[in-house]
Amino acid sequence: MSKAFSSEVDAGSRKENASKQKSEYDVAVVGGGLLGSAIAWGLGRLGKRVAVLDEGDITKRASRANFALVWVQSKGLGMPAYTVWTVQASQAWGRLASELKQQTGLDVSLQQNGGFHLTLGEDEFGLRTELVKRMHNQVGAADYKMEMLSASEVKKSLPLIGPEVSGGSYCPLDGHVNSLRTFRAFHTGFIAFGIDYFPERPVSAISKSGGEFRLTTPKGELRAAKVVLAAGNANQTLAPMVGLYAPMGPTRGQIVVTERTMPFLPHPLTTIRQTDEGTVMIGDSKEDELDDRALKHSISAVMTDRAQRMFPHLSRLNVVRSWAGIRVMPQDGFPIYDQSETHPGAFVACCHSGVTLASNHAFEIARMVAQGALEPELVGAFSASRFGGAGAANNSGY
Repeated sequence: MSKAFSSEVDAGSRKENASKQKSEYDVAVVGGGLLGSAIAWGLGRLGKRVAVLDEGDITKRASRANFALVWVQSKGLGMPAYTVWTVQASQAWGRLASELKQQTGLDVSLQQNGGFHLTLGEDEFGLRTELVKRMHNQVGAADYKMEMLSASEVKKSLPLIGPEVSGGSYCPLDGHVNSLRTFRAFHTGFIAFGIDYFPERPVSAISKSGGEFRLTTPKGELRAAKVVLAAGNANQTLAPMVGLYAPMGPTRGQIVVTERTMPFLPHPLTTIRQTDEGTVMIGDSKEDELDDRALKHSISAVMTDRAQRMFPHLSRLNVVRSWAGIRVMPQDGFPIYDQSETHPGAFVACCHSGVTLASNHAFEIARMVAQGALEPELVGAFSASRFGGAGAANNSGY
């Protein structure tokens, strides 16, 4: 028997003996999308034994409708704590990108040199100006350093804007990444950290017995000392199984992608971005509909029309892909982070901004789960107890 093979057998035996003495895993993360992957990777980084239970590639991931922005401007109106959370995430993204590249060799193409929200016509410019003022005037909000710029000022950074552009807002903290490569980097990191990824294992039931959680899947039961629910809109069904509450209000969004073209957009926009591969993504729709099997061409027409008015040369490009996807959306649009009083060791995480907040999930949420408790400031700001109602009564809410 070779020394290498002997070591593998010894390691396997130790793992088997350990599993007989305690739970199979320290943490089971339910959901293998970008949110669950970031938390699982962060837990693996801290040396935890982690299992990720996922529906796999057969599922209609909410990530299909993401726009890959690392974005803070405009976020948090009505919840100042969210401005602080997003700014923190933006500032930590460079560290995340660096660690992923060092570990996996994958460059997620992070670009953070500021982003724009352009306006068409004076009415839109006036409305945007008012929004920026309201954001700045929120007590307890982080300083986005967001400012309004005239069309002539915007043109210095985006020289190809069209004559209808009246100006817009700019935030130096904004940027974007290659979200598919980020997803791949997390899953590549799973292997290095010894994280077990189980596709085609949707969780149908969760119970707690003898100090451990038992998660039922079509391929058997898995046991873990802690559980993190990061299954997107499915959290609404899973959360009550562990005494938690996750009121969701998913929406549908459409994305249009053009053929590759010359580099022309050095800064991402809220609704338009040029990827590192040269294609142009267009997408800002929000529909109260949950059927993503067919596109609404009238909506795509409005999106592409606005894009062409902002950058007239886009009219010369061919559309190569277009699709719809269901986005994860908590009921009020803000994240939910909670821990259970009735089932200690159970956590839930729900958010719309899985790309923007990935750094916080990998570094902060993972750290708190590993330590066994969410920090009071986080729960105080983002607990589902803010929704009131019977379901929220089961939350920790401290």
